[in-house]
Amino acid sequence: MKRILRLARSFGLFRCLCLGLLVFLLAVRLGDSRVLDELRLRVFDMYQVLQPRPAGEKPVRIVDIDEKSLSELGQWPWPRTYLADLVTRLTDLGAAVVAFDVIFPEADRLSPVAALKTFRSLDEVTREKLSELPDNDRVFAEAVHKSRAVVGESALSTAVSSETSDTTIGIATFGDPKPFLLSYPGLLRNIPILEQAAAGRGVFTIQNERDGIVRRVPLVMEAQGQIRPSLAFEMLRVATGASTILIRASEAGIDSVAIPGFRIATDKNGQFWVRFGRHDPSLYISAADVLRGRVDQAALKDKLVIIGTSSVGLLDIKTTPIDAAMPGVEVHAQILESMLNGEILARPDYALALELIATAVIGILIIMLAPVLSPLVMVGLGAAVLVLLVGSSWLFYTRQGLLIDFTFPLVSSALIYMTLTFANYFKERSQRRRIRSAFGQYLAPALVEELARSPERLVLGGEQRTMTVMFSDVRDFTTIAESYKNDPQGLTRLMNRFLTPLTNTIIAHKGTIDKYMGDAIMAFWNAPLHDDAHEINACAAGLDMLACLKVVNRERKAEAAASGAPYVPIRIGIGLNTGTCVVGNIGSELRFDYSVLGDSVNLASRIEGQCKTYGLPMVIGSRTARAVEGAFAIVEIDVIAVKGKAEPETIYAVLGREKTERYDKAHDSIAAMLRCYRARDWDGALVALEAGRGADSDGVFSEFYRVYEKRILAFRDDPPPEGWNGVFVLETK
Repeated sequence: MKRILRLARSFGLFRCLCLGLLVFLLAVRLGDSRVLDELRLRVFDMYQVLQPRPAGEKPVRIVDIDEKSLSELGQWPWPRTYLADLVTRLTDLGAAVVAFDVIFPEADRLSPVAALKTFRSLDEVTREKLSELPDNDRVFAEAVHKSRAVVGESALSTAVSSETSDTTIGIATFGDPKPFLLSYPGLLRNIPILEQAAAGRGVFTIQNERDGIVRRVPLVMEAQGQIRPSLAFEMLRVATGASTILIRASEAGIDSVAIPGFRIATDKNGQFWVRFGRHDPSLYISAADVLRGRVDQAALKDKLVIIGTSSVGLLDIKTTPIDAAMPGVEVHAQILESMLNGEILARPDYALALELIATAVIGILIIMLAPVLSPLVMVGLGAAVLVLLVGSSWLFYTRQGLLIDFTFPLVSSALIYMTLTFANYFKERSQRRRIRSAFGQYLAPALVEELARSPERLVLGGEQRTMTVMFSDVRDFTTIAESYKNDPQGLTRLMNRFLTPLTNTIIAHKGTIDKYMGDAIMAFWNAPLHDDAHEINACAAGLDMLACLKVVNRERKAEAAASGAPYVPIRIGIGLNTGTCVVGNIGSELRFDYSVLGDSVNLASRIEGQCKTYGLPMVIGSRTARAVEGAFAIVEIDVIAVKGKAEPETIYAVLGREKTERYDKAHDSIAAMLRCYRARDWDGALVALEAGRGADSDGVFSEFYRVYEKRILAFRDDPPPEGWNGVFVLETK
């Protein structure tokens, strides 16, 4: 378990979260929820709207029981003799197959024998003559028998009892299709005499999708326990003279429905994806025109003819992806045209696998690349993915008639990217909070906000930089602390009283507080944010710290005088050094601090110690001095070699921001003394030293001159060895 957690941390928590989301989305797709299905279908509808089936050969005609026919021939249903004449006329005009998109489940109530029951006051002679007339259904059946006619049947959602007839159709199966077929408990048939006379029988029931749109129609189905062909496919069978329909099925579902010369791919339920063309009025011929002989033979010769209705009053109107109101009879015509012209749509078995693979590949790429690529690059990558998915799906549709869904891979990748984006957003917010928390007490608020906005500028784990390091320490703090031995809380208040303004001054000059060591402060410049003027800012901070301390001491002196308490002034020494350091998060896995390490840091600490040696408040190293020369009044005070370091360091005192006349005198006197001192001119050094003391009216350099006087007198009595270069070697750290 620990190993898994370590791997998860190395991979990234949010990446692991998005991998889990990807697995969940793939599982949802396998379940194929209603929302996903409807989204997919809407896209397929859009394809058909953008590029419907092109107009090609027109092998199908619709003989329309339209408003014109109803007006000329009377209301529906017509006497079956009209229909017999219609079939005969169509056969004579050369129709290849005649099919009915209407059903005749009952005997014709307008037959002569049936009509006798409705008439009253007929004489016997008339009754006898009427009874001798042929039955309308028989006349109709004879016309059907003489033609290649297909009668329609209607699948019902409830079981019905109907008079059976010998209507067996040749069905061959490869595999068992029944578990996958759309199943209807009932089947509404035609009267037996018609079914026995017809060359074929097909179900014209068209099942809408959940949203009421016709997209798929079954080529075969199970109705009342029997496998039945659709009206359109049965017409195709009769037209080709095939005796058997072959249904291929596997464990995944139905693959295709075939007759010799035609193999039509279906979905797993035996449904055919209709590639619709736009509503075509030229397909329609009025039934009245056929019966009245107003139709040219060329319009119907060798055509597959469907007799149906476009009349709104007869309620056979369907909604398709292209048309909101297409007569149901035209849907059958479009099915036939699509099959005969080879304009077939299919959603192959591998479509789901292809979509899942695309989703997984794109999702993994986003999970791997999103955290490391810039937002602009990710936008470009997202646009490329969009073009690739939509373009591939569109090409599959237009070039091969395949329905491949791009919506799920696109939506999934968008969800994953959004999750990563929000995760990164919250991660950045958390990172900014951590940065504000970590640096809020060590940096100026403006710098903290700048660092929070650009956390990439903070290199964690260690970065090499040129930095200026400050050490500040209170002189004689032990003596001050002893005066508070009975009041530890008072000592704490005192420390906070002077550490607070000193800290604020450092932060105001773009410094970073490294740590507090009792009464001491360690700070640095040029990290975590770059500061091109870090040496100048550090020196300015040191001078302002000394000024702040004077204010604190004046306040304390006044308070002590008012209360009669003893007053001990607080004096600090400040050491600055510039050099190469390593800065970053330093510590252990359990606890670490943003700190700085390096030889330059150690030297800064040693330089701060020299403030006490020379009695000067602020001492800086040579590299710092070179950077600030001209910006501050600095004086060289010595060349020292700290313990453990062979290379000597020239140190300087910082006297202020401006080079005043007093500074010039001190600078010249000290420079003259150091020249004599390093030239072993001890008497000349003492003369220059006394001249400097005379010019030091404020006693700023009194301890400095005392140290050198003692050192010069010692060297005069016991000169340094040959090769001495004026470097003073420190004996302690």
